[in-house]
Amino acid sequence: MKILDVLHKDAILADLKALDKKGVLEELVTPVARIAGVNHERLVRVLMERERLGSTGIGDGIGIPHGKLKGLGSLVLGFGLSRKGVDFESMDGLPAHIFFLLITPENSTGLHLKLLARISRILKNDPFKKKLLNATESDEIYSIIKEEEEEEEF
Repeated sequence: MKILDVLHKDAILADLKALDKKGVLEELVTPVARIAGVNHERLVRVLMERERLGSTGIGDGIGIPHGKLKGLGSLVLGFGLSRKGVDFESMDGLPAHIFFLLITPENSTGLHLKLLARISRILKNDPFKKKLLNATESDEIYSIIKEEEEEEEF
């Protein structure tokens, strides 16, 4: 599965304004809730509950908040970029700048894990990460991800 198979252009936020974890989640959830047709508050609650189990700030400036939602039709992905960086309680203590938000139906564990692994893998590519950090608009971010996924095929 490719990231762009599940990442809607409308769910790419090129300039997150929030300065804390809950604020980032609120912002990331806004387009995703609309696209998935689910309640915004419910989605934030699911993500905050997941964060209480352990931070999804994986370090190196990256946060991958994720959760499972009962009654969700299909997997939904969002992306956000924070210029200032946000304390996401990452393992390395550094602020997070790049966020992938992943919401999956309650019973799709395999798909959930596969996409988390894919996202983590491409974010290990420093030139790709740098391009994302320097992007200024949603279309540019979409193109950077598309280019990376096309290169991965070879």
